[in-house]
Amino acid sequence: MSSLASATPSPAAAPALSPTQAAAVNDPEQQTVFTQWIDDGTGGELGQSRLLLSGMHCSACAGLIEEALCRVDGVRAAEVSGAAQRAVVTWDPRRTQVSALIEAVRRAGYGAFPDTGAQAVALATRETRQSIWRLFVAAFCMMQVMMYATPAYVAAVGDITPDMVQLLRWASWVLTLPVMVFAAGPFFSGAWRGLREGRISMDLPVALGIGVTFVASSAATFDARGPFGSDVYFDSLTMFVSFLFGARVLESRARQRAAQSLDSVMRRLPDAVERLDAQGQGTLVPSSALVVGDRVRVHAGQAFAADGRVVEGRTLVDEAMLSGESRPVDRAVGDEVSAGCINLSAPVVMQVLQLGAQTRYQRIVSLVERALTERPAFILATDRLAAPFLWAVLVLAAAAGGVWMAIDPGRALWVAVSVLIVTCPCALSLGAPVALLASAGELARRGILVQRLDALEILTRVQDVVFDKTGTVTEDRLALAQVAVLRPVSGLADARVQVLAAVLARQSLHPLSRALAQAGPPAGDAAVVLDAVREQPGQGLQARAQIDGGVFSVRLGGPGWCGLVDATVLPIRPAVWLALELEGVWQPVGRFEFDEVLRPDAVAGAAGLARAGLALHLFSGDQTASVEAMARRLGIADARARCTPQDKLAGVEALQATGRVVAMVGDGINDAPVLARADVSIALGTAAALAQARADVIVLSDRIEDLPVLLDTARRTVAIVRQNLRWALFYNAASVPLALVGWLPPWLAGIGMAGSSLVVVLNALRLTRRRTTTPLGKA
Repeated sequence: MSSLASATPSPAAAPALSPTQAAAVNDPEQQTVFTQWIDDGTGGELGQSRLLLSGMHCSACAGLIEEALCRVDGVRAAEVSGAAQRAVVTWDPRRTQVSALIEAVRRAGYGAFPDTGAQAVALATRETRQSIWRLFVAAFCMMQVMMYATPAYVAAVGDITPDMVQLLRWASWVLTLPVMVFAAGPFFSGAWRGLREGRISMDLPVALGIGVTFVASSAATFDARGPFGSDVYFDSLTMFVSFLFGARVLESRARQRAAQSLDSVMRRLPDAVERLDAQGQGTLVPSSALVVGDRVRVHAGQAFAADGRVVEGRTLVDEAMLSGESRPVDRAVGDEVSAGCINLSAPVVMQVLQLGAQTRYQRIVSLVERALTERPAFILATDRLAAPFLWAVLVLAAAAGGVWMAIDPGRALWVAVSVLIVTCPCALSLGAPVALLASAGELARRGILVQRLDALEILTRVQDVVFDKTGTVTEDRLALAQVAVLRPVSGLADARVQVLAAVLARQSLHPLSRALAQAGPPAGDAAVVLDAVREQPGQGLQARAQIDGGVFSVRLGGPGWCGLVDATVLPIRPAVWLALELEGVWQPVGRFEFDEVLRPDAVAGAAGLARAGLALHLFSGDQTASVEAMARRLGIADARARCTPQDKLAGVEALQATGRVVAMVGDGINDAPVLARADVSIALGTAAALAQARADVIVLSDRIEDLPVLLDTARRTVAIVRQNLRWALFYNAASVPLALVGWLPPWLAGIGMAGSSLVVVLNALRLTRRRTTTPLGKA
């Protein structure tokens, strides 16, 4: 069934943009809200603009709008989603403008607006109000028509005079006119748009059914002895339109709920913010007016308009959009905050560090846009079947009418109308898009963004999951794993060796130094005084240290720098040494070994995937011992060490060559080739930009434990899509024969069509319910 947005103005009601409106949408400052700029590969820029659409109510509408946009000179690409009612258009600013895009959509008979939060709310409110009015008119007139039609059904022969019968018919005809002109208007305008573009839309059978019924009933009202006979169907007609719009209102609200999670991600930034001047006085300005370095006061309950650093105050921040974590995080002076996150508890002042496309929020919005406008391959296949199916419906209805003209001319008309109405493939066209949109929205609430909706279907067929190690199943830091005191030193207790090393390590930004400094015991730091500190690149640190009353020359760094005689015998894990100058010779007195930090949820996540029946693999460029040890902790049997990017790619291709469907989980730039080659690619939120660009799914939360959730959601989504498609096919297979043999009157056919569409939408909405069952794979 079509959406609430179908109740939109006809082409005549979509006037051209006024000069003022055109200037507003073409203003570069105004475009920052709904347009981002990308490199065109030749040193120029292309705009990617988000447009909010209205008037879409069948699968053919998306194709019509895409064709209209692509005919505009300068448009490189256009992606339109009927389920989300949005378009993303890539255009060349040297050859066209946003106003030309909007005009092209409006000339095709649809509405188009810049996709901003305020505009979306206003449009939804306007369309809801208009649809409610259409429903009210249809329902009110239906009740009156039914009242006038009742005597004809219950009265005995001779109880009503012919003049009274004719008067009741004239009253029914008059009350049906508002239904035809106002309530049923969207069906006729939608059918006409499709015919004008050389396409058959799903509104055509409905419009034909309504139109033929009205014409025949009107002819019978004016001349009962005419070719259409003496029967009228005003009651069936008004009842059908009423039920259809009632279902549309319910369905539209259900579809809005399906898109709510994804849509809310794009509606986080405030329209205006309080910018502070040098004296601390606040002025309300549009968010688009901010520049890097501005100070902004963010009040409790307000979203941060840019990436920045807190310079005054302390508060709790909701960062669920970035991480999927529902618990607020504490942010104080010096902490960074991200655009789109919500300030929960107290006003703070932040300094703007990044704006627009440079913010993490905008990168997430770009990913959401892709999910909102993409039409997966199996949906495109369904759309391609719609036109032949509709042709078959028209031929079948005409044939049924012809056959019944020979059998019973009095029933031929409503049999043909019933066939037209009952076979409209609205449920077939809605079953998959709404389910996918609901699934993508629910995953987004958990911090999982689906860039390619096709991936959800492929995930249900995945047999192998290949993990990168460093930065994927491990965190991007090292931790102190072992401390060894190599020799006693007079005047320096063994317990003080790590204290001295930690204090010296704080003078360097080297990853191992930072890990050592973080692990070092804070007690006794004040008793360590350093002097003449210098860092030798590639070697380590050297200083003079006063500790516990003694003065030592001390070094921290590699084995050779610290005087290790036999530097060929080294620990497997990364290590640094602490050395003292004793009797003119540098002698190592302590060794500090480090190990990677396994993500706290990695073991549970790997176990969940294994329980789901997937084979797990670990491919890494690290040393053999480290990779094998990590694989044992994760319960992974196939661990491959010293892998180059080409080795990882060959490993995935070898699995695919045996017919296996492979998912790859990675995070680094070197993982980009294998991510592109895998059947499904998954990148973490902290992954390199190139890895994220090649990934089908991005786990913003960085939780490996979310992968079983992703798999479980994909399986439930595809199961519901298949249920919807089976239901739509079953409904048509059962209803068409009933209509052909004359057992399904038009009003009941209308209820069946509306009900079947509502069933598939409500079934898809089951995906938006939070699951309370055990995780995937558990009994």
